[in-house]
Amino acid sequence: MKFFSGFCLQNEQELFESFLDKSDYTVAGFSYGAQKAIEYASNNTQRIERLILLSPAFFNNCSKSFLRTQLHYFSINKDQYLQNFLTNICLPYSNVGLEKYISGGNVEQLEELLIYNWSEDKLLSLQKKGIKIEVFLGGEDKIIDSKSAFDFFSKYATTYLIKKAGHLLNVE
Repeated sequence: MKFFSGFCLQNEQELFESFLDKSDYTVAGFSYGAQKAIEYASNNTQRIERLILLSPAFFNNCSKSFLRTQLHYFSINKDQYLQNFLTNICLPYSNVGLEKYISGGNVEQLEELLIYNWSEDKLLSLQKKGIKIEVFLGGEDKIIDSKSAFDFFSKYATTYLIKKAGHLLNVE
């Protein structure tokens, strides 16, 4: 399995073991990593059977002013921004320690994450290649609007909305 990590994280795939398939033909990604995973699957000629998108960073529905505000706050105080971000990805249940997964993060990655445009054509193209796409979303996600993400992805993928889960898809 090829796994792509979320923004300012590394090696966090163990948090998602119950959702992952360890097959050599699986590509998966969490949040920002879901964007990287779909790009990898779209541009790769090797065999891929399954694409797993865990809480994909979906901001297609956000205003440009929201996106600029995020970048502005990051540039003012990166450490405070990342602390707030890491707190929010753990909500509503903050019993997950992320310390061992933290790996920086920079303004270029944040901008890439925020302006990424999830392409319907790309998802359809992956379907036509025979790749099974699965999306997992938390109903109580504090990072993305899971309802908008569900409405978008459910047209192209098997999409699961875990009602009492946050961005990390963890429940009580």
